[in-house]
Amino acid sequence: MTAAVDIVPGCRYWPGWLDRQGQEALAEELRAVLAAAPLFTPLMPRTGKAFSVRMSNCGPLGWVSDVSGYRYQPTHPETGQPWPPFPPVLIRAWDALAGVDLAPEACLINWYGPEARMGLHQDRDEEEFSAPVLSLSLGDTALFRIGGTARSDATRSLRLASGDALLLAGPARLAFHGIDRIYPGTSTLLKQPGRINLTLRRVHRAGTSEIRP
Repeated sequence: MTAAVDIVPGCRYWPGWLDRQGQEALAEELRAVLAAAPLFTPLMPRTGKAFSVRMSNCGPLGWVSDVSGYRYQPTHPETGQPWPPFPPVLIRAWDALAGVDLAPEACLINWYGPEARMGLHQDRDEEEFSAPVLSLSLGDTALFRIGGTARSDATRSLRLASGDALLLAGPARLAFHGIDRIYPGTSTLLKQPGRINLTLRRVHRAGTSEIRP
């Protein structure tokens, strides 16, 4: 395992946590996941404006967004089918890096095309904030930005490359963060320019992990 780098308190970064062979194996597993749970375009609550990022999920729960709000649910919003199970490597990553006994319940799959962005936001739609958010990157490098728990806090930037892992825990669990840009052509892993970001999350508090609609 590569050595961890502390970016800000609670934000830990493992460059190249997945080697090229591991990245290729995960990318192949994700093709099967996305065949069962196709990428969809989420909408902003109230305004209905489309995200620039396309999304899907795997695991017992999936995060969705539409005009009625943000939420986790056990089925794909377009097909109505349950989300596919986690690829085993995601569970291994969580067990190795998350540092908690709670199991993940959702993995959000974000597809960033060359022009996609993600504005500064907090991951706060979960009930359990003692568990971290664990991210794995595949494909083109992205410029990641992280601040504090107030939108006005100063930010730091970091380039996340294919195979990198990033953890938001403790004081960084509710930090504002986002993706400012994608650097097309920085990876040959995927069949087209762009980036996949996988974020593993615990949704329910310990002892309340029943799947609810």
